[in-house]
Amino acid sequence: MTPACLLIFSSLLTRTLCVIAPQVKDFKPGDNKIITGPFWHEVFTESYEYPEEDISTTTSEPLPFFTDDASTNNVTAQLGSRVHLHCRVHDLGEKTISWVRRKGEELHLLSVGRHTYSADSRYSLAFEHPNDWRLLIQYVSERDEGYYECQISTHPPLVRRVHLSVVVPKVEIIDERGQPLQDKFYKEGSIIELRCIVSEVPQPAKQVNWKHGGRLLNYDTKRGGVSVKTEATSNGAFSRLYIANANRNDSGNYTCSLADVTASAVAVHVLRGENPLAMQRGNSSGVHPSMVLILSLIS
Repeated sequence: MTPACLLIFSSLLTRTLCVIAPQVKDFKPGDNKIITGPFWHEVFTESYEYPEEDISTTTSEPLPFFTDDASTNNVTAQLGSRVHLHCRVHDLGEKTISWVRRKGEELHLLSVGRHTYSADSRYSLAFEHPNDWRLLIQYVSERDEGYYECQISTHPPLVRRVHLSVVVPKVEIIDERGQPLQDKFYKEGSIIELRCIVSEVPQPAKQVNWKHGGRLLNYDTKRGGVSVKTEATSNGAFSRLYIANANRNDSGNYTCSLADVTASAVAVHVLRGENPLAMQRGNSSGVHPSMVLILSLIS
């Protein structure tokens, strides 16, 4: 195309654009809807002002977490006592706490929220403000020993495992040498002295009771001359029973017990003079009967 033809074409195109532009809807001179540039790139575009998007920044709910330290993961309880298994949770929100008992691969539901679902009435949920979802077990037995899990209903669940150990206290009536005693012989008019040692007690020793048959001797005022002295030891208690001026009515079975948990018994024989046959019956000390009689008479 010659320069003259190019000039004529450019002039015609410019006039065409000037005629078309005012026909564009809402067109105004100087409107930015026309993007200026080389004539072969002239285009009509609509410019829109978009409203600012309402971008709401949602803060995710914080995950709950356990606040108990590792020292509470292992709990020791005495047979027959009551124990709390602790589960302190921070930022629980709308989540739910459950307690389950684990036996191997089996899980047994005990509680959900504040509701108990165990058929065993010894189990209950004892919530303590502000955030301790405690599991209460009353009258602990040996079969309660094992693992318990506190679970938070997240996905997947958060789990805290607690192991419960059950200690069975040991109660023995012993002789002067500390050996277990099954029979004890006394001369009429002497002082009966029985010794009882309680061990394997992780908690402070409970009441040590002495009984003659079914009669409680700790607070006996009818018989008179009865005294019970009990001292706490590092892992239990040491108790002594004294009965002054023994008579035939004081013969029988004597029991030393730690509350209603466990007990030990001894057969006491109050003799009027020598009675070798009675001495031989039930003697388990390994000492010749005549020697036991001599020792009891001079004690």
